[in-house]
Parts: sequence; structure tokens; C-alpha cells
Amino acid sequence: MTSTAPSPPPPCLLIVEDDPAILELLEEELQDAGYATLGAGSAEEALATLSHSEVALVVSDVRLPGISGMQLLEQLRGDGSEVGFIVITAFGTIDQAVEALKIGADDFLTKPLELEGVREAVFRVLENRRLIERFRQHVPGDDFHGIIGNSEPMQALFRDAARLAKSDAPILILGESGTGKELLARAIHAESPRAEAPFLAVNCASIPAELMESEFFGHRKGAFTGANDHRQGLFQAAHGGSLFLDEIGEMSPNLQAKLLRALQERTVKAVGAEQEEPVDVRIIAATHRDLEQEIDSGNFRSDLFFRLETFSLRISPLRERPGDIERLLAALIAKHAAAQEKCIERVEPAALAALLDYPYPGNVRELENAVMRAVTLAEAGVLSHADLPERLRHYREAPRRQTGGETGNALALGQSAGSWPSLEEVEKRYIQKVLDATGGNKRRTADILGIARRTLYRRLEEE
Repeated sequence: MTSTAPSPPPPCLLIVEDDPAILELLEEELQDAGYATLGAGSAEEALATLSHSEVALVVSDVRLPGISGMQLLEQLRGDGSEVGFIVITAFGTIDQAVEALKIGADDFLTKPLELEGVREAVFRVLENRRLIERFRQHVPGDDFHGIIGNSEPMQALFRDAARLAKSDAPILILGESGTGKELLARAIHAESPRAEAPFLAVNCASIPAELMESEFFGHRKGAFTGANDHRQGLFQAAHGGSLFLDEIGEMSPNLQAKLLRALQERTVKAVGAEQEEPVDVRIIAATHRDLEQEIDSGNFRSDLFFRLETFSLRISPLRERPGDIERLLAALIAKHAAAQEKCIERVEPAALAALLDYPYPGNVRELENAVMRAVTLAEAGVLSHADLPERLRHYREAPRRQTGGETGNALALGQSAGSWPSLEEVEKRYIQKVLDATGGNKRRTADILGIARRTLYRRLEEE
């Protein structure tokens, strides 16, 4: 009989609110969302609770009897507490909200509260905190020779690469641009018995066709105009080690034939030389092209393809393994923060959402460039949405709830331009939404809306 590991307890949230009705409503809503909650009617009570309870996040109103919510936040940060913190402010008090963020709040909400917005803010802050903790704990090398990927496709790739590394057979790495084909080639070399010998990498697309043969096999003095000395080629320089041929699909057909001969005979002939010389080189090739299609087009030799394709590895694009993005983000933020001698303490929820949401057609290379830019622009230890490249910021054109502006708690109506409801209709819908959320409790509904119960009854009667 097998036993399953117990699931971790849900995050515990501390709600600090002096209005018992709102406190009860928030606790019920967040418990329904799967969180454990504790309640406190004042900052003093909250501090007492925090002294003996493990809390992941505090959600606190600013206006409290005695110590204010801002003072509570200040005291916690002054004591070195890193507990998550969301402040609730009165509608329109943006200056106060900005001040809270400067002190160390993770996010803020404005009254009247939208319960869906509360859930979203809590989720975003906890996810952000989890990411920050992950990149703090990230240990370089805790992956496959620097390649990060916990998804099943990547784990399977690592296992296959480690097995193939033990042989001397050529390997063909397939994958889109930016997926990390050279990194995988280096990992294979590091796993192989040739690890102490040279690893040389060349991009076939970057070498002019007329110089390719000389670059690969070397030349003798006087072999052609400008050949003033003997020159060793890549095959000779990589003797005993591995030679990585990136974008092999760009290699000319003539050189493909000579590469095939080098693989079969394990010898090369320098340009202008009379004798072939033996070489001991393990070939790792890579391409983003469809080589079978290139064969059909007459651009690639089928015999070379079949020689290389016997052992092929495919790196999945990032969009096929979105679960890896979070760990990549953690590692890349840590890497570039360390390189720039910066300390990134917080990632804005909007920035985190944009980084996780974007599909990255340029794969890991594009993700790293975005992170490097954001870390470079980040100020005061905060990586903000404004620090991201424009294409990430504007990827989703559909409106989002923006925490940090006066429209942050706008009612989501889903209306197209030209079909907006009247202000009266918006008010009716909002009242009904709060009424539904309170289970029809009119007293609590009136308290949340900040109106007298008589006013609420009158509005309901007008419907």
C-alpha cells in the first residue's frame, strides 16, 4: 500500500480591519479562495498575532484605531519582517498608496473593495513572493550544466543527452533560435570522456562560403592569395575534443561532402596540402531549419543528414514548457542582479504577470534579454512593469485590473465601445454584486458600500 505525501498547508493571511462586517466578509472570501485566515481588529492585535503565528501575508486597512495600517507596515519593515503586505486605502488616496509602496507594501487596494480584485491581489503578491524566494535560494549549477528546465520534456532531454554524451557518435541538436542549442552542446561535452579536451563552437552562417573549407580544415602557405602562413583549421584545433557546428543547414553542399568524409574516415585535408591527416573530433551539429525539407530543396545532402540524424535531440521551445519560465526568471534575475551588483528585493505584480504571460517567440534568449533590460533599469530594488520591453508590456491589449491607480477597482463590464451602460446601471450592477458576495446580508452590503442601510433599501426598491 503506497502512501502519498501530505499536501502543504494553505498560506495563512492576517486580515487587519476594525469593521467587523468587512473583516468577516474578507475572511469568508479568502477562505473560499483556499487560504487560511486570521483576523485582527487593530494593529496592536495584529502585532500580537504575528509574534506567535506564521503568516504569509497581511491585508490591512490604513485607517485603524490607535496605530494606523501605515505605522504597522513601517514597524514590521523596521523590525526586518519580510511578510507580504497589502494596504487598503480610501478611494482616490493615491498619494497614500504610493507612500505605502515606498515603505515596503507589496500592493494596495482602494475602497469600495471589489472582492474579485482582493482575490487577484492576494494571489499576485503570494506568487511574487514565491518567485523572489526562489531566486534568492537559486544555486548556480543546480541544473544540467547550467541549463534550467524542470518540465518533463527538458528532464527527458537531459537524460538522453547524458546517455549520448558517453559515445563518440555525432549528435544533431534541433530547436528554434534562442532555445540554447550551444548550451546543450557544451553540456554534452562536459558529460563526455572528452570533457578535459577542447570544445570549439562555430556558426556556419557567419563564415563566408569561400573561406569555409580553410576555416574547417586549415590551409598551407601559398595555397591561395593571402595564405601567407600555414593555418590550423577547426578540426585540428579541436583534436581530442568536440566541435560544435551551429546552423549546419547553412553549410555549402561542397563542404557538406568533405564533412561527411571527415566523419567517415576521421581524416581531413588542409587546403593546398597533399596528404590527409588523422583527427579525433566528436561532431555536435545544430540547426533551426527543417533539414528534410532542405534535402527536398537540394540544399542539404541526405547522406550527411542520415549520418548526423542517427542521434538527434530536440529542445522544446519555451511556449511548450511554460512551467519552466518561473524558474528561468528566478535564475536570470539573480544572475543579472549579481552581474550588475544590484539587489532586486521586489518584482511588481504587474511586471511578474507580464513576464509569465508573454509567449517568448525568441525563446530563452528573448527572456534573458528582457530580464537583463529590466534589471538594468530597475531602481530602489524594485523591478517594475515600466522596466520591461514594450512588447511585453503591451502583449495583452485586453484591460487588466491595475493595482495602483484610481481605476484599480473598476467594475469589469466587458462592454465594447459604443455600448456602455449608464452610470445608474453600473451602480445597480455593483450593488447587486456586493449583495451577492455577502449572501444577501444587507447590513454588510451597506457597510462595504459606505452608505446607510436606508439608502441601500431605497436603491433596491428603485430597481
